[in-house]
Amino acid sequence: MLYTKKGDDGSTILFDANKRISKTSLIVEVLGAVDELNSLLGVCKVKADDTEIKKSLGELQQDLFIAQAELAGAEPRIKLDKITRLEGDINNIEKQLPVIKSFFVAGGTELSALLDFARAVSRRVERVAVRLYDDGAMNKDLYSYLNRISSYLYALARLTNQKSGIKEVRPHY
Repeated sequence: MLYTKKGDDGSTILFDANKRISKTSLIVEVLGAVDELNSLLGVCKVKADDTEIKKSLGELQQDLFIAQAELAGAEPRIKLDKITRLEGDINNIEKQLPVIKSFFVAGGTELSALLDFARAVSRRVERVAVRLYDDGAMNKDLYSYLNRISSYLYALARLTNQKSGIKEVRPHY
């Protein structure tokens, strides 16, 4: 059944299912932001033609499900190895791109624009997650991992445009 009517009072239940909490709570806000990001990554994955990009986005989606479970009370599974893998992916992409000398206007290919949109959503995840981290309700590895995603998506958006022969456009100030 897709509904229980129990949330009609403005509450929800987390992974550990011990008690109901308000849907306005910070943890629910973080979980919702991660869910939005994960859904948008699904759109990006569908739009990607490159099998490596599809695979990478799929792995990131799986990691975000693990992150949500951890946030909701499961044992920590986002650890240094996942951070290191993501940083390695960012470094490998950066080696293929020109050095950044300014901001760039989002766009180019449809996939690049969607990846930039996902990057902006991941920045929202960072902004709400840091409040949870500051409250001591999130471990450092998980916060660090969530904090790397926007850099990864930015690099991937740039790479997508480069592979399509699209030049980056600087903003006019």
